[in-house]
Amino acid sequence: MSNGLALLSIFVLSVFVGFEVVAKVSTTLHTPLMSGANAIHGIILVGAIAVANNASNNLQLGLSIAAVVLATINMVGGFVVTDRMLEMFKGKKKEVK
Repeated sequence: MSNGLALLSIFVLSVFVGFEVVAKVSTTLHTPLMSGANAIHGIILVGAIAVANNASNNLQLGLSIAAVVLATINMVGGFVVTDRMLEMFKGKKKEVK
């Protein structure tokens, strides 16, 4: 089995496993899991910055900059969604007269 075919097989299997795991999560756990996912995206962002720092040609630099941009958008968007979800659990503020 070639190395590329093995990596593709691992990727496809991980997509199926990830989908099954996420589909089985109850609604109550979505906010804590999103916060954990945001922490993971922060690590991915640091990795993308490290790859951009060590790029040796323009293709590697372009792809790593795209990875930095996409990881940043994903991480910030995740925090915004988490914040909005947490706002739903807060009680309504009473007006002070």
